[in-house]
Amino acid sequence: MPAFRTDIFAGRTALVTGGTQGIGAGIARMLRGLGAEVVAAGLGAEVAEIDPNFRVEELDVTREEDVRRLIDGLPRLDIVVNSAGIIARTKEHELDTFERVLAINLTGTMRLCSLARPKLRESQGCIVNMASMLSFFGGGLVPGYSASKGGVAQLTKSLAIAYAPDGIRVNAVAPGWIATPLTQALQDDPSRAKPILDRTPLGRWGEPDDVAAAVAFLCSPAAAFITATILPVDGGYLAA
Repeated sequence: MPAFRTDIFAGRTALVTGGTQGIGAGIARMLRGLGAEVVAAGLGAEVAEIDPNFRVEELDVTREEDVRRLIDGLPRLDIVVNSAGIIARTKEHELDTFERVLAINLTGTMRLCSLARPKLRESQGCIVNMASMLSFFGGGLVPGYSASKGGVAQLTKSLAIAYAPDGIRVNAVAPGWIATPLTQALQDDPSRAKPILDRTPLGRWGEPDDVAAAVAFLCSPAAAFITATILPVDGGYLAA
């Protein structure tokens, strides 16, 4: 049984950054399937092959003029999902790489939220940011990613307070181990996959649709009194 009416977002426009691949593409597909007009923005256009009804835009979230131009060109905006992000593993111990990861994952999120605020005020819309398990604990190999996702969690709470008088709700999801191309090497290596699955109480990899459904809930009328929340979508990994 579907969790939502297929027209629940009819008449609404959603902007999904990082919407051209992985979890972001799953979110774009979910919102489109629930009636929203979806703009999937990111580097690459893979999602266009999945759903030709999407409007796909090439977007670098570190370029303010490009972000502003995209948002200003939308007749209306109801939903913003900040899913654009990178991870660079051990290279993040190099300062240049560390700064780039923060520029995309954290400052890019702030840039989208800030520039989208006027249109979201008009529509009484909402924002969902992409946090992580590493919003809650550290990662020795990924200091930039961990710092950026810890920052996204605190940014989400801060903007939820700041934007509440505008009628804008701001929440985040924190995905666990999700089966995407980014984690394919882990999935394919039994010695690395087993500890992950052993710690995950639900005993499986998450799917992009698991995260997308949580995003859809946070954007829906069912979440009308929810803001400043960081919602783990991790099969229980954080609690284990």
